[in-house]
Amino acid sequence: MSEEAKFVDDLYRRPEKWMMLDEDLDYGKQLVEEFKPFILFLMGEGYTKKTIKKHCDNLWLLGGGLIASLNRDDDLRKIDPRIGDSVDELGGPYCDYIDSEAEQNSFDATCKKLHKFLISH
Repeated sequence: MSEEAKFVDDLYRRPEKWMMLDEDLDYGKQLVEEFKPFILFLMGEGYTKKTIKKHCDNLWLLGGGLIASLNRDDDLRKIDPRIGDSVDELGGPYCDYIDSEAEQNSFDATCKKLHKFLISH
């Protein structure tokens, strides 16, 4: 299996791992479709496998956090998933699963890079 396939295969398993309720699954699948072009972009930029994995880990945190937000605020379910509304030039949304400043900085760096990608593509 190619390295690219490993990243993409894991990507498609995430919605089931993120879901808290059955209705989270479709939302998670839509998030994956938004993440996929960014991951493929990272692969094409010549980043090391370790760097790509770190960005993917942060994307998994972002997706899980967005799904958790749905379960705190049902009104969000009425809106199509748009990652661009959750990340900006400062970073990403608050994430319950981050335990240190270093992890937060890494997460924000991925979110900033994702934001830049989204506005340029």
